[in-house]
Amino acid sequence: MYPNALMTQVARSNPFSAPGFTLQKVEEPSQSLTADHGPRTRTLAAAAVAEGDSCEFGSSHYFIMCGIGGILSCGTTHTAVVPLDLVKCRLQVDPDKYKSIFKGFSITIKEDGMRGLAKGWAPTFIGYSMQGLCKFGFYEVFKITYSDMIGEENTYLWRTSLYLAASASAEFFADIALAPMEACKVRIQTQPGYANTLRQCAPKMFAEEGDKVNNTETSHSRSAPLLLLYSFYKGVVPLWMRQIPYTMMKFACFERTVELLYKHVVPKPRAECSKGEQLVVTFVAGYIAGVFCAIVSHPADSVVSVLNKESGSTAIGVLKKLGPKGVWKGLVARIIMIGTLTALQWFIYDSVKVYFCLPRPPPPEMPESLKKKLGITE
Repeated sequence: MYPNALMTQVARSNPFSAPGFTLQKVEEPSQSLTADHGPRTRTLAAAAVAEGDSCEFGSSHYFIMCGIGGILSCGTTHTAVVPLDLVKCRLQVDPDKYKSIFKGFSITIKEDGMRGLAKGWAPTFIGYSMQGLCKFGFYEVFKITYSDMIGEENTYLWRTSLYLAASASAEFFADIALAPMEACKVRIQTQPGYANTLRQCAPKMFAEEGDKVNNTETSHSRSAPLLLLYSFYKGVVPLWMRQIPYTMMKFACFERTVELLYKHVVPKPRAECSKGEQLVVTFVAGYIAGVFCAIVSHPADSVVSVLNKESGSTAIGVLKKLGPKGVWKGLVARIIMIGTLTALQWFIYDSVKVYFCLPRPPPPEMPESLKKKLGITE
């Protein structure tokens, strides 16, 4: 049990704490919370148990359906913006030729026709579907797991940190699933003539890495099979550098923005809003989060694009080559793309939850036990 002075200090120093309450001196209860209130149950589940839900919050069925929602939200949205992603990648790796978004579209259509704008759609769809499965599915797993570890009161006090930790953990695994298809996508989009389809690109990359292994002393060592996969995973560390900050911002900013919108913008409580009105709030919060996501992750995105294009390059070498200004090339295109993507992803993901009647917890509220400890009066 925390002393009153410590809890008061934490609540005051929390930059996301709710204003409008006063602190009163209260007697410390001598009994433990467990004795007063019985065994602790899942801290995030209490508000989600409602009539009409198709499954229990935190059950295996719930996590599977969240993963399916992630597949639908990430796979479809990233595939839909492949033309913009293609131009963005080319602007990053060859800024002298593709000087702007409009110039990039014009040159691409002139050289490859309209079909050229769809290059890389297959690895995009497969890769980001797998990423979405892990990103959203594991986020729900880690959020509940970490919440159970720190308890109900700390879950509320440190909820932003909880969102950041859960999303970072989920994205670590999601990028491992994404990396091979991301490498193929960038090769197809940024190296004209290298390959036009995934079926051409993947075997070619594997064969090239095999030739390098055969020409080295490691060709007969136990590490040879791992080296054969190097071309598919050499960008995974920069991918973590790009995607983990992006996903941390995506989930934490979204969760906090939803909370603030219902508190300060939406004129009625969430419980009184229709499903359609709730989805509008989801879309708006998703777009706001997407803008911040694009900004914090863009330098690493530039490194990933150049790294996957140039064989034998390293992340540090690419950073030196691009320089402080070069890593920000294509930012406008990425803000447009990521803002729209993030908004649509959250909208589709939440729509899947609505359609399958999955539990959808409302924005968090301070637990009664914490209010008593802090002597809070609304």
